[in-house]
Amino acid sequence: MKDLSWNDAAARREFSRLKQMKPFCYGLTNYVAAGLSANVLLAVGAAPAIGTAMDWPSVFGRHAHAVWINAACLMSCGPEEIRTAARAAHEGNVPWVLDPVAIGAGAPEYDAVIRSLLEFKPTAIRGNASELIALAGGQGGGQGVETTMTSDQALPYLQSFAAEMGTIAAVSGPVDYITDGSATIAVRGGDARLTLVTGAGCALGSLIAGMLANAEDRLEAVAAAHAVYAVAAERASGAVGTGSFAVQFLDHLSLLDPTE
Repeated sequence: MKDLSWNDAAARREFSRLKQMKPFCYGLTNYVAAGLSANVLLAVGAAPAIGTAMDWPSVFGRHAHAVWINAACLMSCGPEEIRTAARAAHEGNVPWVLDPVAIGAGAPEYDAVIRSLLEFKPTAIRGNASELIALAGGQGGGQGVETTMTSDQALPYLQSFAAEMGTIAAVSGPVDYITDGSATIAVRGGDARLTLVTGAGCALGSLIAGMLANAEDRLEAVAAAHAVYAVAAERASGAVGTGSFAVQFLDHLSLLDPTE
């Protein structure tokens, strides 16, 4: 296992590739997180579109540079719409990210829809420890959208699941772990107040999609998204409360320069 941070050349290289491309990223996410997800992408120079208007799932899903699907979008759209977007991305060879929000929290019909998306081979899957343990077939014990497990506890599940699925699995926690089943990267740092900003975890999925759009190394690109998040949060740590922290976090994302 190796560590990756903003100070490493690999993280800066992948972030620079995003900045150069300015990718169009199409997302299906919940209305709670949509604004922050869009603002995170705008802060780093990407161009987001969010929602299931008319034929967006089939057209944007196939023709965007990257796609992310936050399963809690089922609050406001139907299962076939998110399956259409996932299918379009898969068939169009567009990298896409699955965030299985609240899977394993005791809603079997909802869980079944999320699991059905695995058919379309997500490039990366990100979530908290309880969600990813549940997705991998364990007992995650999630309480709604909150985890009761740690990223360290999730890591063995992630490694076997990523290898089996041919995907990159990324878990957030005090230490973030990103693995493809054979290689694992740890990302440390950040600020605990990210857990107190509505949609911050969901918005990380949008940034991962942006990083994958023009990635040189997909595993490092997913890890670099976590490193970018961590350094922006650290630089916002002087904020007085969670409201000003959220604003400063976006400010520092927008100011990050891979050549600094």
